[in-house]
Amino acid sequence: MSTPFYVSPQQAMADRAEYARKGIARGRSLVVLQYADGIVFVGENPSRALHKFSEIYDRIGFAAAGKYNEYENLRIGGVRYADLRGYTYDRDDVTARGLANVYAQTLGTIFSSAAEKPYEVELVVAEVGETPEGDQIYRLPHDGSIVDEHGSVAVGGNAEQISSYLDQRHQDGMSLAEALKLAVQSLSREPNGGEREIPAERLEVAVLDRTRPQQRKFRRIVGRQLGRLLEEGGAETATEAEDAEDEE
Repeated sequence: MSTPFYVSPQQAMADRAEYARKGIARGRSLVVLQYADGIVFVGENPSRALHKFSEIYDRIGFAAAGKYNEYENLRIGGVRYADLRGYTYDRDDVTARGLANVYAQTLGTIFSSAAEKPYEVELVVAEVGETPEGDQIYRLPHDGSIVDEHGSVAVGGNAEQISSYLDQRHQDGMSLAEALKLAVQSLSREPNGGEREIPAERLEVAVLDRTRPQQRKFRRIVGRQLGRLLEEGGAETATEAEDAEDEE
Protein backbone atom coordinates (compact mmCIF):
# COMPACT_ATOMS: atom_id res chain seq x y z
CA MET A 1 0.00 0.00 0.00
CA SER A 2 1.51 3.36 -1.06
CA THR A 3 1.80 6.24 1.38
CA PRO A 4 -0.33 9.30 0.44
CA PHE A 5 1.68 12.34 -0.64
CA TYR A 6 1.62 14.90 2.16
CA VAL A 7 1.22 18.62 1.53
CA SER A 8 1.19 21.01 4.47
CA PRO A 9 -1.93 23.18 4.88
CA GLN A 10 0.19 26.31 4.45
CA GLN A 11 1.61 25.06 1.15
CA ALA A 12 -1.84 23.97 -0.06
CA MET A 13 -3.28 27.43 0.61
CA ALA A 14 -0.31 29.11 -1.05
CA ASP A 15 -0.74 26.93 -4.15
CA ARG A 16 -4.47 27.70 -4.32
CA ALA A 17 -3.80 31.44 -3.95
CA GLU A 18 -1.19 31.33 -6.71
CA TYR A 19 -3.59 29.44 -8.97
CA ALA A 20 -6.31 32.04 -8.44
CA ARG A 21 -3.95 35.01 -8.94
CA LYS A 22 -2.66 33.64 -12.24
CA GLY A 23 -6.21 33.15 -13.48
CA ILE A 24 -7.19 36.72 -12.54
CA ALA A 25 -4.01 38.14 -14.10
CA ARG A 26 -5.00 36.75 -17.50
CA GLY A 27 -8.06 39.02 -17.57
CA ARG A 28 -8.21 42.71 -18.49
CA SER A 29 -7.96 45.23 -15.68
CA LEU A 30 -10.71 47.59 -14.58
CA VAL A 31 -10.82 50.63 -12.32
CA VAL A 32 -13.38 52.18 -9.98
CA LEU A 33 -13.01 55.85 -9.04
CA GLN A 34 -14.87 58.39 -6.95
CA TYR A 35 -15.74 61.68 -8.61
CA ALA A 36 -17.68 64.71 -7.42
CA ASP A 37 -21.15 63.35 -8.18
CA GLY A 38 -20.66 59.64 -7.60
CA ILE A 39 -18.57 56.61 -8.56
CA VAL A 40 -17.43 55.66 -12.07
CA PHE A 41 -16.56 52.16 -13.33
CA VAL A 42 -14.21 51.91 -16.33
CA GLY A 43 -12.80 48.83 -18.03
CA GLU A 44 -11.61 47.55 -21.38
CA ASN A 45 -14.24 45.16 -22.69
CA PRO A 46 -14.69 44.43 -26.42
CA SER A 47 -17.87 42.44 -25.75
CA ARG A 48 -21.20 44.28 -25.82
CA ALA A 49 -23.07 41.35 -24.24
CA LEU A 50 -20.83 40.17 -21.38
CA HIS A 51 -20.62 42.98 -18.85
CA LYS A 52 -17.98 43.53 -16.18
CA PHE A 53 -20.17 46.09 -14.38
CA SER A 54 -23.73 45.62 -13.20
CA GLU A 55 -26.35 47.07 -10.90
CA ILE A 56 -27.04 45.12 -7.73
CA TYR A 57 -29.56 47.41 -6.05
CA ASP A 58 -30.68 51.04 -5.84
CA ARG A 59 -27.32 52.59 -4.90
CA ILE A 60 -25.03 49.59 -5.27
CA GLY A 61 -22.86 48.60 -8.22
CA PHE A 62 -20.78 45.50 -8.90
CA ALA A 63 -17.51 45.14 -10.83
CA ALA A 64 -15.48 41.98 -11.43
CA ALA A 65 -12.32 40.76 -13.11
CA GLY A 66 -11.50 37.13 -13.86
CA LYS A 67 -13.59 34.24 -15.15
CA TYR A 68 -16.95 35.44 -16.43
CA ASN A 69 -19.02 32.37 -15.50
CA GLU A 70 -17.76 32.49 -11.91
CA TYR A 71 -18.34 36.18 -11.23
CA GLU A 72 -21.68 36.06 -13.05
CA ASN A 73 -22.85 33.41 -10.57
CA LEU A 74 -21.74 35.67 -7.73
CA ARG A 75 -23.51 38.67 -9.27
CA ILE A 76 -26.79 36.77 -9.58
CA GLY A 77 -26.48 35.59 -5.98
CA GLY A 78 -25.91 39.18 -4.86
CA VAL A 79 -29.00 40.42 -6.70
CA ARG A 80 -31.12 37.70 -5.07
CA TYR A 81 -29.74 38.54 -1.63
CA ALA A 82 -30.43 42.26 -2.12
CA ASP A 83 -33.95 41.74 -3.46
CA LEU A 84 -34.88 39.38 -0.63
CA ARG A 85 -33.45 41.60 2.09
CA GLY A 86 -35.03 44.75 0.66
CA TYR A 87 -38.42 43.04 0.35
CA THR A 88 -38.29 41.40 3.80
CA TYR A 89 -37.04 44.43 5.73
CA ASP A 90 -36.48 47.79 4.05
CA ARG A 91 -34.69 49.01 0.94
CA ASP A 92 -32.31 51.04 3.11
CA ASP A 93 -31.21 47.82 4.83
CA VAL A 94 -29.47 46.70 1.63
CA THR A 95 -25.91 48.05 1.87
CA ALA A 96 -22.60 47.50 0.13
CA ARG A 97 -21.09 46.45 3.45
CA GLY A 98 -23.68 43.73 3.96
CA LEU A 99 -23.29 42.53 0.39
CA ALA A 100 -19.49 42.50 0.71
CA ASN A 101 -19.80 40.34 3.83
CA VAL A 102 -21.98 37.85 1.93
CA TYR A 103 -19.48 37.69 -0.93
CA ALA A 104 -16.59 37.34 1.51
CA GLN A 105 -18.22 34.33 3.17
CA THR A 106 -18.88 32.67 -0.19
CA LEU A 107 -15.39 33.28 -1.58
CA GLY A 108 -13.73 32.31 1.69
CA THR A 109 -15.64 29.02 1.89
CA ILE A 110 -14.79 28.12 -1.70
CA PHE A 111 -11.13 29.11 -1.27
CA SER A 112 -10.63 26.98 1.85
CA SER A 113 -12.53 23.96 0.50
CA ALA A 114 -10.36 21.15 -0.83
CA ALA A 115 -13.32 19.73 -2.76
CA GLU A 116 -13.28 22.42 -5.47
CA LYS A 117 -10.89 24.86 -7.06
CA PRO A 118 -10.80 28.49 -5.85
CA TYR A 119 -12.71 31.08 -7.85
CA GLU A 120 -10.51 33.04 -10.26
CA VAL A 121 -12.24 36.34 -9.59
CA GLU A 122 -11.67 39.67 -7.87
CA LEU A 123 -14.71 41.80 -7.03
CA VAL A 124 -15.51 45.41 -6.25
CA VAL A 125 -18.75 46.36 -4.51
CA ALA A 126 -19.52 50.08 -4.42
CA GLU A 127 -22.32 52.16 -2.92
CA VAL A 128 -22.92 55.82 -3.65
CA GLY A 129 -23.95 57.96 -0.68
CA GLU A 130 -25.84 61.23 -0.37
CA THR A 131 -22.44 62.97 -0.17
CA PRO A 132 -18.91 61.93 -1.23
CA GLU A 133 -18.14 61.14 2.40
CA GLY A 134 -20.91 58.52 2.34
CA ASP A 135 -19.49 56.61 -0.64
CA GLN A 136 -18.31 53.07 0.05
CA ILE A 137 -15.97 50.93 -2.07
CA TYR A 138 -14.97 47.39 -1.06
CA ARG A 139 -12.49 45.18 -2.90
CA LEU A 140 -12.78 41.40 -2.44
CA PRO A 141 -9.85 39.25 -3.58
CA HIS A 142 -10.17 35.54 -4.40
CA ASP A 143 -9.66 34.42 -0.77
CA GLY A 144 -12.70 36.27 0.60
CA SER A 145 -10.90 39.03 2.48
CA ILE A 146 -12.42 42.53 2.40
CA VAL A 147 -10.41 45.68 1.68
CA ASP A 148 -12.07 49.03 2.34
CA GLU A 149 -10.91 51.38 -0.45
CA HIS A 150 -11.16 55.14 -0.85
CA GLY A 151 -10.74 57.28 -3.93
CA SER A 152 -9.75 54.69 -6.49
CA VAL A 153 -9.17 50.95 -6.85
CA ALA A 154 -7.95 48.70 -9.67
CA VAL A 155 -8.40 44.95 -10.08
CA GLY A 156 -7.32 42.48 -12.74
CA GLY A 157 -4.13 41.69 -14.59
CA ASN A 158 -2.07 44.86 -14.14
CA ALA A 159 -3.73 46.10 -10.97
CA GLU A 160 -0.63 47.02 -8.93
CA GLN A 161 0.85 49.31 -11.57
CA ILE A 162 -2.52 50.88 -12.33
CA SER A 163 -3.27 51.43 -8.62
CA SER A 164 0.07 53.17 -8.16
CA TYR A 165 -0.66 55.43 -11.15
CA LEU A 166 -4.11 56.31 -9.82
CA ASP A 167 -2.90 56.96 -6.26
CA GLN A 168 -0.51 59.61 -7.55
CA ARG A 169 -3.06 61.40 -9.75
CA HIS A 170 -6.57 60.89 -8.38
CA GLN A 171 -8.06 63.84 -6.51
CA ASP A 172 -11.26 64.37 -4.59
CA GLY A 173 -13.88 66.46 -6.37
CA MET A 174 -12.91 65.50 -9.92
CA SER A 175 -15.55 65.92 -12.62
CA LEU A 176 -16.84 62.84 -14.44
CA ALA A 177 -14.87 63.76 -17.58
CA GLU A 178 -11.65 64.17 -15.56
CA ALA A 179 -12.15 60.88 -13.72
CA LEU A 180 -12.96 59.06 -16.96
CA LYS A 181 -9.87 60.45 -18.69
CA LEU A 182 -7.67 59.44 -15.75
CA ALA A 183 -9.16 55.94 -15.73
CA VAL A 184 -8.51 55.46 -19.46
CA GLN A 185 -4.95 56.75 -19.08
CA SER A 186 -4.28 54.28 -16.27
CA LEU A 187 -5.69 51.36 -18.26
CA SER A 188 -3.55 52.37 -21.24
CA ARG A 189 -0.35 51.83 -19.29
CA GLU A 190 1.71 48.82 -20.35
CA PRO A 191 3.74 46.72 -17.86
CA ASN A 192 6.93 47.77 -19.70
CA GLY A 193 6.15 51.45 -19.14
CA GLY A 194 4.74 52.19 -22.58
CA GLU A 195 1.22 53.31 -23.49
CA ARG A 196 -1.38 52.12 -25.95
CA GLU A 197 -4.58 53.63 -27.23
CA ILE A 198 -7.93 52.17 -26.16
CA PRO A 199 -10.71 53.21 -28.57
CA ALA A 200 -14.06 54.24 -27.10
CA GLU A 201 -15.84 51.24 -28.62
CA ARG A 202 -13.67 48.90 -26.51
CA LEU A 203 -14.54 50.66 -23.26
CA GLU A 204 -17.26 49.69 -20.83
CA VAL A 205 -18.27 52.60 -18.61
CA ALA A 206 -20.95 52.89 -15.93
CA VAL A 207 -21.64 55.26 -13.04
CA LEU A 208 -23.45 55.44 -9.75
CA ASP A 209 -24.76 59.01 -10.06
CA ARG A 210 -25.90 60.54 -6.76
CA THR A 211 -27.56 63.45 -8.61
CA ARG A 212 -29.89 61.16 -10.56
CA PRO A 213 -33.49 61.83 -9.45
CA GLN A 214 -34.49 58.17 -9.78
CA GLN A 215 -34.13 55.81 -6.83
CA ARG A 216 -31.83 53.64 -8.91
CA LYS A 217 -28.52 55.45 -9.35
CA PHE A 218 -26.75 53.04 -11.73
CA ARG A 219 -26.55 53.87 -15.42
CA ARG A 220 -24.31 52.96 -18.33
CA ILE A 221 -22.47 55.51 -20.46
CA VAL A 222 -22.28 54.54 -24.12
CA GLY A 223 -22.18 55.96 -27.62
CA ARG A 224 -22.16 59.70 -28.15
CA GLN A 225 -22.26 60.51 -24.45
CA LEU A 226 -19.10 58.47 -23.85
CA GLY A 227 -17.35 60.08 -26.80
CA ARG A 228 -18.31 63.55 -25.61
CA LEU A 229 -16.99 62.89 -22.09
CA LEU A 230 -13.70 61.57 -23.47
CA GLU A 231 -13.35 64.71 -25.59
CA GLU A 232 -14.11 66.93 -22.59
CA GLY A 233 -11.51 65.12 -20.51
CA GLY A 234 -8.95 65.52 -23.27
CA ALA A 235 -9.74 69.22 -23.62
CA GLU A 236 -9.41 69.77 -19.87
CA THR A 237 -6.06 67.96 -19.84
CA ALA A 238 -4.79 70.08 -22.73
CA THR A 239 -5.91 73.30 -20.98
CA GLU A 240 -4.11 72.30 -17.78
CA ALA A 241 -0.93 71.62 -19.76
CA GLU A 242 -1.14 75.05 -21.44
CA ASP A 243 -1.69 76.75 -18.06
CA ALA A 244 1.37 74.98 -16.65
CA GLU A 245 3.47 76.20 -19.62
CA ASP A 246 2.23 79.77 -19.12
CA GLU A 247 3.19 79.65 -15.43
CA GLU A 248 6.68 78.52 -16.35
